[in-house]
Amino acid sequence: MKVTAFSYIRNGFIYDYPFIESIQSVLPLCDEFIMVIGDSIDGTREAVAAMNNPKIKIIDTVWDEQARANGLVFAQQSNIGLDHATGDWAFHIQADEVIHEKDYPAIRKAMTDYLNDKSVDGLLFRFINFFGDYKHYGPSRRFHNKEIRIIRPLPSIRSYRDSQGFRKYNDPANFLEEKGEKLQVKLIDATVYHYSYVRNPEKQAKKTIEMAKRYHDDSKLLELGEKFKKGFDFTLVDVLEEFKGSHPAIMQNRINSQDWVFDYKPVKNNMSLKERVLYAIQKLTGKQLFTYKNYRII
Repeated sequence: MKVTAFSYIRNGFIYDYPFIESIQSVLPLCDEFIMVIGDSIDGTREAVAAMNNPKIKIIDTVWDEQARANGLVFAQQSNIGLDHATGDWAFHIQADEVIHEKDYPAIRKAMTDYLNDKSVDGLLFRFINFFGDYKHYGPSRRFHNKEIRIIRPLPSIRSYRDSQGFRKYNDPANFLEEKGEKLQVKLIDATVYHYSYVRNPEKQAKKTIEMAKRYHDDSKLLELGEKFKKGFDFTLVDVLEEFKGSHPAIMQNRINSQDWVFDYKPVKNNMSLKERVLYAIQKLTGKQLFTYKNYRII
């Protein structure tokens, strides 16, 4: 069994992505790692090259600055990585996602168990979405709690929308014109540790505005710039829970280097009445109702 991992990044240091930790967390699980690196100006490419790992293959790209709709540039970069995959499985890890070493055995077992079961298009992971700092995570419907991260690298499978997940297409070359078919997946006993909203407020604001460039016009960017001119407002959240588990070991230095204080005040949450009811049901049953699922669990 051969496993290809793939990811993409651009200016990872400027926007404070844990992209090195992300790569390192998956290297033990793969035979090759395709790292798609956009035209960076902050030493991102040099840092990946300096890892000097024979598994890592760098693919250089130039991002289309005019691509400012629906985050499609992210799917484009993801697909470039997928197109270079040569394994039986392709393991997609995004630059703010890290795999915990305790889950390695379960991930290896799942890839082995389903290798020859062609009814399985991919493997579904649970997510822990950290917010504000490393001690809080978002359990509500605002955050995706599961997503596909391992797929078969078939020509028919393409990254979906803004690299949210993957779908199967009749005409992969024109995947933007086709709705696509949801993949059939197995939910496995493994978790993605997602650090998308864990930064110093100034860096989080900068990253949020940069991300917005891939979805919105200049007027929206000006609005965000004004909104976050004193840093990202972490009070703009519905509800958080305290994280009582352990982080991946590879993240410890970054955790120790936290240079800001996040003071979470539950009374300030901005949940609507509907969301409060749904979250109460979730707390009682462990199930999220009416959430969007870009997959079919089999």
